[in-house]
Amino acid sequence: PGVHGIAVAPEFNRGFTSNGKADTATIFDLKTLKVLGDVKTGGNPDAILYDPASKKVFTFNGRSKDATIIDAVSGKVVKTIALGGKPEYSATDGKGKIYVNIEDTNEVVEIDSLKTRVSRRFSLLPCDEPTGMGLDMEHHRVYSGCHSKTMTILDSTAHRVIARMPIGEKVDGNGFDAGTGLAFSANGYGTLTIVRETSPGKFEVVDNVPTQRGSRTMAIDPKTHNIYLPGAQFTEPAQSTP
Repeated sequence: PGVHGIAVAPEFNRGFTSNGKADTATIFDLKTLKVLGDVKTGGNPDAILYDPASKKVFTFNGRSKDATIIDAVSGKVVKTIALGGKPEYSATDGKGKIYVNIEDTNEVVEIDSLKTRVSRRFSLLPCDEPTGMGLDMEHHRVYSGCHSKTMTILDSTAHRVIARMPIGEKVDGNGFDAGTGLAFSANGYGTLTIVRETSPGKFEVVDNVPTQRGSRTMAIDPKTHNIYLPGAQFTEPAQSTP
């Protein structure tokens, strides 16, 4: 109930869902889709990812403001770590570092996935309510979409915000395509903001592409460079007849 996200661990043929209403993660077989079991998490698990460096799955729990760490092989909870605020989207560099937006403190938290602990915190102020995240692993850029209509760009090696770019309203999903060097912000009011780094530390808005209103989450196909923005069309409910 209340599934928010899905993480896949292809090397173990396993998938994991975060079930926000049940406070659990469901483990399933990627080929047969058979449910293999459920794991207890913190309160209201939202974002979820598989970290290949540590072979662990992380659920980020909004109500309990922590992360549940699950061993992808055994399916057992390894540890729960406090995050000091309400986590939103997350991303892994695949080398032992995980980044997660903290919505109510306007921060990015860095997690050492091998040592299973919070290693650093970065303030994004004046960013308000960071949600979606894109990660440029090569250049150590963390792109966070903020409800203050800005994309905040953090340099994780310099330990500071290096740029803020204007985006549309009602952002939710963000992403980065390493193949094109473009960062994206999916804005619920009906635009996709595209940003690129023109020179070290210098950025520009490439375009604001019209999308369907309400399409505020997104996924990038790294092979085709296509972006998918799910949406819905609403109609008035049919009137019942006496």
